[in-house]
Amino acid sequence: MQESLRQQYLQAMGIQLWESRVPELDTLDLRLSEAAHVMAVSEPEVVEKPQEHEHEQTKVETTPVKPEIRSVVPTLEQQPSIDWPDLEKQVETCTLCDLHEGRIYPVFGTGDRDASVMIVGEAPGEEEDRQGEPFVGQAGKLFNEILLAIGFKREQVYITNIIKCRPPGNRDPHTDEVTSCMPYLKQQVQRVNPDVIIAVGRIAAHNLLNTNVPVGRLRGSLHAIDGLDTPVLVTYHPAYLLRKPSEKRKVWDDLQQLPAILNRKN
Repeated sequence: MQESLRQQYLQAMGIQLWESRVPELDTLDLRLSEAAHVMAVSEPEVVEKPQEHEHEQTKVETTPVKPEIRSVVPTLEQQPSIDWPDLEKQVETCTLCDLHEGRIYPVFGTGDRDASVMIVGEAPGEEEDRQGEPFVGQAGKLFNEILLAIGFKREQVYITNIIKCRPPGNRDPHTDEVTSCMPYLKQQVQRVNPDVIIAVGRIAAHNLLNTNVPVGRLRGSLHAIDGLDTPVLVTYHPAYLLRKPSEKRKVWDDLQQLPAILNRKN
């Protein structure tokens, strides 16, 4: 990616850059290093959700490790495969939980179905429900800028959610709703077969990893899901960053692990 474009994307995320005065250092590396530590907070601070607030007193190691976290989806091992058209039709006509009664559109997923990076979010919001596509609206715009800043266009990754229909009032999904939708996610993971899964937000991380550990403590490490030989990286949801823009730096730090993860898989 051209340096001028990268600067534009980082600035759109709220990350300030400045020019290096040390000519012998690589300019791009220096800027990226500085970008990870300097954030422009253009919005007032608000109190974050308690579930994602507990990280502030916790020092997180940045060296990827695999903690022993058991999965809520222990049967992500190979299962009889459904082709994409049939799987999408199943989601479109699903009535396994009550969420189908209030949806405008189910939100199946979008992007490259052979992508090396798969992003799993929480649940559709109001705009996603209207458009039938994940990560749109204001949070989606920020999400796109984050992807571009790390060198990916939206269409180069595969994006989906833990559940496919919007919960009323954007509440957290109920256990039975997650249980009903999980087979669809299993099939998507199996068919994409990514090199890394990025769990975006508390709901995605907790349901994929079967844990109540705050996102702030799950960050900085790679996690394993039973039956799946794909590392899981955890970071904050872009909607959370809109409420707490000072946390953008941490998402930037998290996603800097991607090149090393992908290089190890290749």
